[in-house]
Amino acid sequence: MHKNIQKIKKLEGSPQVIKNLFSKKEIDKFMQLYQKLPTTVHNKKQNVIKKRWLKSFNEELENLFYEKVKNEIGDFKMDNLKDENNEDILGLFQESYNPIGLHVDAGFNLDEIIFKQTLIPLTPKGSTVIFKNKFYGSSTNFTIDENELKIKDLKYGQNIRSSAHIEMYEKKPFNKEDHEKYLKHEKLDNLSGLEIDLVYEWELGSILIFDRTRLHCSSSKIDGKKIGLTTLTKK
Repeated sequence: MHKNIQKIKKLEGSPQVIKNLFSKKEIDKFMQLYQKLPTTVHNKKQNVIKKRWLKSFNEELENLFYEKVKNEIGDFKMDNLKDENNEDILGLFQESYNPIGLHVDAGFNLDEIIFKQTLIPLTPKGSTVIFKNKFYGSSTNFTIDENELKIKDLKYGQNIRSSAHIEMYEKKPFNKEDHEKYLKHEKLDNLSGLEIDLVYEWELGSILIFDRTRLHCSSSKIDGKKIGLTTLTKK
């Protein structure tokens, strides 16, 4: 578990959706950056492409992003991984055709005071589900799939797999209407004890900001493909 849980809790708040934070021209620049960056992961099984936003690859966008986000959440430091050359990664572009499962992006250094994470949609169709439930361990994929839980040989930056959430929260069935509407890709039993706080419908120019301790996942509503930029922060 994180060593500074009380400090982390003092920084927590409700998820925020800031509309019209970025102009169409600025979103176009992020998309151009995405197209220029080298592919980090192309997982054909999951049908997902990931590209790391490398520091100094586009300093104009770095400054733009930092100033706009700072105006919303105050001072912060970026808290993303490093590449093979020990250079900072500022965020992760992800192009996906299938929903991303239940997880938390609470980081891997339990000494850090984790803060907010952001999601900037670069395509107009998609949605993200934020739960009220929180987790103060390291970055984790939550699953009850036996094969997933057997995965132990993890590479740098990969989330651990765990079913600990099933025992952590109040044992009550997940809302079946919400499951049918938003989360058909998740097993109903895997959502036991969870409660939705916000369903963020993607909108170009907007940004989603929420605590890194929050469990979240994609909704099952994907029309074709979606591309988004995720960044993580700390104090």
